Amino acid sequence: MTVTVQLSLSGTPVPQAFYSSMESLEVEESSEGPDMLLLRMPVNRNSSGDLQYVGDGTFEPYTPISMVVTAAGQSAQCVFDGYVLAWQLHLDRTSSSSTLDIAAQDASWLMNVDDTVAEWSGQTDGEVANAIFASYGFTGADANTDDDSPVHDPDAHSLFQRATDLQFLRGLARRGGRICRVACTSAPGDRTGFFIRPSVDGQPVATISLADPAKWTVDTLDFDWDVMRPSQVDASQVDLTQSADDGTAADAASSGLTTLADRDLPTYAGRTSTFILTSPADVPELPQRAAAVLAESGFFTRCTGEADADRLGTVLRVGDVVTIEGAGSLHSGSWLVWTVRHRFALASFTMHFTLVRNGVGAAPGQGGLAAAAGAIGGAL
Repeated sequence: MTVTVQLSLSGTPVPQAFYSSMESLEVEESSEGPDMLLLRMPVNRNSSGDLQYVGDGTFEPYTPISMVVTAAGQSAQCVFDGYVLAWQLHLDRTSSSSTLDIAAQDASWLMNVDDTVAEWSGQTDGEVANAIFASYGFTGADANTDDDSPVHDPDAHSLFQRATDLQFLRGLARRGGRICRVACTSAPGDRTGFFIRPSVDGQPVATISLADPAKWTVDTLDFDWDVMRPSQVDASQVDLTQSADDGTAADAASSGLTTLADRDLPTYAGRTSTFILTSPADVPELPQRAAAVLAESGFFTRCTGEADADRLGTVLRVGDVVTIEGAGSLHSGSWLVWTVRHRFALASFTMHFTLVRNGVGAAPGQGGLAAAAGAIGGAL
């Protein structure tokens, strides 16, 4: 295998024998929630009669655990950096069937321990996020203040926090059409706090194909779409800084994100679906909130599959853009990686992925039953 994995506990790489004894190791990266690591180890009795990995202090609460992956010819990538938070011990009278399941969560968990009451006035959402990330030693991503919210004015609607820092930032992220997550980069401990809009403009990092018998990179792909979601927003709010009481409108028909294919949601569905935004906000915030609704609903089509890292030639990460080939004119093209579940074994490294897209191809008039019927008629 041309992909190597380094698992570390408390900053120390585990011995080589550890990999041979593992039953399973998975890391799930997600745009919607915390990254998780799941590790299953066999449990045997040591020479003193105690249980290996259970009573020896290997996996104590909040033990730092990380996983770094290096593909051949590429730089090392830290796909997980977090802490052990739970385990499940299964004991069997036949020791060969006893197992220990260890669950760990990324470093964003540190932001989810204590509830906080605070007022954030005179700052934008991105500035608030960067301040909170910095308080945990995380580096704020460069794009955290791009397309930012207006400054929260204490004379209108101030910004109050009554939740953990993580719950608070995720709430701000959803209403602003952003993704909030903490991830490591090349090395454990180098943690970045992301409070960014989904980026669909990057260059594809890999080509996913099942069409070419010689160059296939996946065995199967599954696609689905769902058009039962809003495609335009009606929003209005009384401006508290003005005397007028008829409200100011901030209707929206676009999320502002680049469409990854020719036909977006309303074009493909052939009709619009209107959402009335009733969330209280200052007038300057309304356009952002309306666009956030459409950014979330706009990813109306999805693809799932599993790829072998050797055949794909790279390790997929959340936020990557990939190209799909051989899925027909409707689904071929660029997609955004939304979740990845990395599975490591001694002989393989596979990635189960979920891709999303805010458009489909196949312009009207191309193909379909009518064209097929015409082709059959012509043949007859």
